[in-house]
Amino acid sequence: MRRRKGYPASTINLKVGQGADVRNHPYPQRSPVLGLVFGGTQILVTTSANDHVTLDDVEFARSLAREAAMFAGAVERMFHGLPNGSGVAGR
Repeated sequence: MRRRKGYPASTINLKVGQGADVRNHPYPQRSPVLGLVFGGTQILVTTSANDHVTLDDVEFARSLAREAAMFAGAVERMFHGLPNGSGVAGR
């Protein structure tokens, strides 16, 4: 998946906290849906078409999984006060 050059037109900041949730919804007859819930806001991540999956969809899903795993690792290191390179504070 190619990254776009330049800066985003807007940014939405959704804070994780109590009540935040993420769920994968696999379906036998259509592509899966990833649901993210932040209080009263719900985000649904789906593929480009609901009846088939493209190579771009696969590449995005792999990138999403990789970045989410790195995010989880960084959060865990901060929670335990472990060093994580520059810019990460301990407890």
